[in-house]
Amino acid sequence: MVDICPADPARQYDYAALIAEAQAVRGGRLIYPYLATGLGHGPLVELADGSVKYDLVAGVGTHHMGHAHPVVVAAALDAALMSTVMEGNLQASVVAQEFGHTLRDTARESGAAIEHCFVSTSGAMACENALKIAFQAKAPADRLLTYAGCFTGRTLATVQITDRPAFRDGLPSTLAVDYVPFYDHRDPEGSTAAAVGTLDQHLRRHPGKYAAMLFELILGEGGFYAAPAEFHRALMETCRAAGVLVLVDEVQTFLRTSRPFAFQHLGLDELVDVVWVGKASQACATLFRADVAPRPGLVTQTFTASTAALLAGTAIVRHFRDNDFFGPNGRICSLSGHFRTRLHAIRDRHPHLLGGPWGEGAMVAFTPFDGDAAHVKAFLDDLYQRGVIGLAAGGGPTRARFLLPVGGVEVAHLDRCAELIEASLVATEPT
Repeated sequence: MVDICPADPARQYDYAALIAEAQAVRGGRLIYPYLATGLGHGPLVELADGSVKYDLVAGVGTHHMGHAHPVVVAAALDAALMSTVMEGNLQASVVAQEFGHTLRDTARESGAAIEHCFVSTSGAMACENALKIAFQAKAPADRLLTYAGCFTGRTLATVQITDRPAFRDGLPSTLAVDYVPFYDHRDPEGSTAAAVGTLDQHLRRHPGKYAAMLFELILGEGGFYAAPAEFHRALMETCRAAGVLVLVDEVQTFLRTSRPFAFQHLGLDELVDVVWVGKASQACATLFRADVAPRPGLVTQTFTASTAALLAGTAIVRHFRDNDFFGPNGRICSLSGHFRTRLHAIRDRHPHLLGGPWGEGAMVAFTPFDGDAAHVKAFLDDLYQRGVIGLAAGGGPTRARFLLPVGGVEVAHLDRCAELIEASLVATEPT
């Protein structure tokens, strides 16, 4: 498996039936007609119709090592030899303890006062645990702050925080959330002053009512918008002065910047109270300071995560820590820098077809054409047919985003994907 290939015509009828059945079972359409066989190699993944595509969204962040990486395969084989399939809160093995210990030590590398790690099955549950910890620690405060344009999840609690009103259609209100404008690279000083001013207004309007502010350091679903450390720091220090906890969502950013955590990449270690991770880590977790540790009964669950996910997560974090992935000249920055250079070259040749690129580290986005949602969808659908999987993000403008599987992708793969991106932009240019 060394390059893309088209679907096998003999399998297309059965594949169409599989897609229809999958949509009928789930009660909604799939984003793409995507059902994998479970086989792949590096950034390449095989679908059940026999086609092979570049998975340039890494399974929306979960396949950060690419497909069939030896480190992950070895972890899965070790798990298959164990008697425990799913770790539990009551009867966890040393596998779960080792995973939590690895995450905690990684979070503390440059001074963060993180003392504890609670492992969970999903990023949404890790966020829910963070929220419960914050509200209990700051009771009776019952309000939250976060960035406009953020995405936190789709549970009853997290969908109230996610800045997408359409996602809350028909749902009851469960949390009081107020928004602070995010950084604007076109007006660094003005947007920072506006954000701090808005935060001050909220704090004065509801004195003593805010338990925490949730920081998505790089807006993921919002379109891979990044901000410098000074912007986040100004808001975090304001929160600290007001007794408002600093919560950091690293479900998408973990292992994707020049340091394991984005808060480390930005040098914000001493300001973080609670942080949670997922996606690249396979299993998920909430990490927190000792002074906000929950009282018995608040944070618990039947399932912790699968043994295979925990072993793989520990192996992945250690693989990234022990090899040349981090730092300004590490693999993450080098590969993402090369991909951005190729996108810049496309923009230079076709300035009307591409705006950007933007993002940070392995999170890369650009605006196709004018950012119109329908035009971006047409481009991404065409790109998918050509053999590269990307996703839309944000709105006004809508961007195309990519999560580079830096554990398994090579420069040659990125060059091939850039060629296909350029061909697709040219082919789908709005008339």
